[in-house]
Formats: sequence, structure tokens, C-alpha cells
Amino acid sequence: MSEDNVNVVGVDSSKLISYIERIERLEEEKKSVQNDIREIFAEVKGNNFDVNAVKEIIKIRKALLKNKVEQQAYQFTLDQYKSALGMD
Repeated sequence: MSEDNVNVVGVDSSKLISYIERIERLEEEKKSVQNDIREIFAEVKGNNFDVNAVKEIIKIRKALLKNKVEQQAYQFTLDQYKSALGMD
């Protein structure tokens, strides 16, 4: 860290501004993605699908995927333990 980047309170201002700018860019990207999602839901509604039902299906699919990943991690750990105990 060079002396040029540190103010009197010991803060690396160049790192700090870098973090802030990165967060600001991501916030803008997030807004753009949220707008894209809103547009898709408008299409869903425009094609006479129930938006709330579609949102619920998305939640269910997300939960199922999470459960599948958790189950795979559990199975992996279980297999490791069984192998360590000579149970395979």
C-alpha cells in the first residue's frame, strides 16, 4: 500500500473507492436484470398464465434443486464415513 492511498485515518482510499464502484456497477446490473424479469412476467400475464402460480413453481424448483444438492453432499459425506470405517 503506497502512502498516496492512505489518508490520516489509515484508510486505503483507492481500495475503498474500488469496492464502492464495483458495488455500484453490480447494483446497476441488478436493476437491469430485475427489469428483464418484470418484462418476462408481463409476457407471462399477457399470455394468460397465472403470474402467482408461475412464481410459486419457480420457488418449488429452487427448493428442489437446493434439496438435491444438499442430499448429494450428505450422500458424499456418508460414503466417505462408510469408506473410512471399511463399510463400502
